[in-house]
Amino acid sequence: MDTRYLDSFLHVAQLGSTAAAARKLNLTPTAVAQRVKALEHEVGQTLLSRAGRTMQLTAAGAALLGPAADLLQRTRDLRAIAALDSVVGELRIGCISSAMAYVVPGVLANLIDNYEHLHPHVEPAVSTELYRKVLAGDIDIALLVLPQFDLPKEFIWRPLRNEPFVVLAPQALAQQAAHEVLRSEPFIRYHRSSWGGVMADRYLLQNGIQPRERFEIDTLDAIAAMVRGQLGVSLVPQWRPLHGQLDGLAQIALPGTGLHRPIGLVWKRNSAKERLIEVFCEVLFAESTTK
Repeated sequence: MDTRYLDSFLHVAQLGSTAAAARKLNLTPTAVAQRVKALEHEVGQTLLSRAGRTMQLTAAGAALLGPAADLLQRTRDLRAIAALDSVVGELRIGCISSAMAYVVPGVLANLIDNYEHLHPHVEPAVSTELYRKVLAGDIDIALLVLPQFDLPKEFIWRPLRNEPFVVLAPQALAQQAAHEVLRSEPFIRYHRSSWGGVMADRYLLQNGIQPRERFEIDTLDAIAAMVRGQLGVSLVPQWRPLHGQLDGLAQIALPGTGLHRPIGLVWKRNSAKERLIEVFCEVLFAESTTK
């Protein structure tokens, strides 16, 4: 069975459209349709049927979906194992959006320029989703916030940096104490769906601060824009990508030891992509030390 047929079938099933799958695979819709038809002929069952403008799985297609995805993953792993110490294959990298500057463009440009047969694929998401994807084997390595629980022994954690939390506020409040600003000003909460947001919430509770909450936002860029628009203040990690774009805003340090957001890499021990992960880590840490 040609695994390319399985790959095309999975893309159509996931995207609901032959045209969308063709764009993703850089093929023509006709080529994708022919691959799916060839797979259906080989298994002797109709796997997809048209419902309006979308393609939907038949009962046979639904039954094949999981095993097909598993077989493709095993095929990728076999290729990586066969390559031994060669830097060959696809590396699926998950990354929190606030840390994308660590990977793009410097790290990816380095990998593409120096490792012709390494094919990096980057998937942005929140830390909770990235951890789930590493756990499920959907991505090979993730750059995320350290989980708020002990990692299973099957995982490796490598810290990259420790970002201090600050009170982000209009410049007019720069000379005020951090806790007083949090208590007195309208508050834009870092969303508790993220581990960083959970850390900020816990800090407020531990210090007896009940802010006058106005919004709860899940992206740091949007929080900064709202603070700049005089809509409130926030408790956020001092993320690197926007440091050059925070002109006019105060970053008020927390008292004492404060609070920090640990950022690092997590991947499964004894991964079939071990050599690719090693190269990625080398390039990432080399880039991060030069900035």
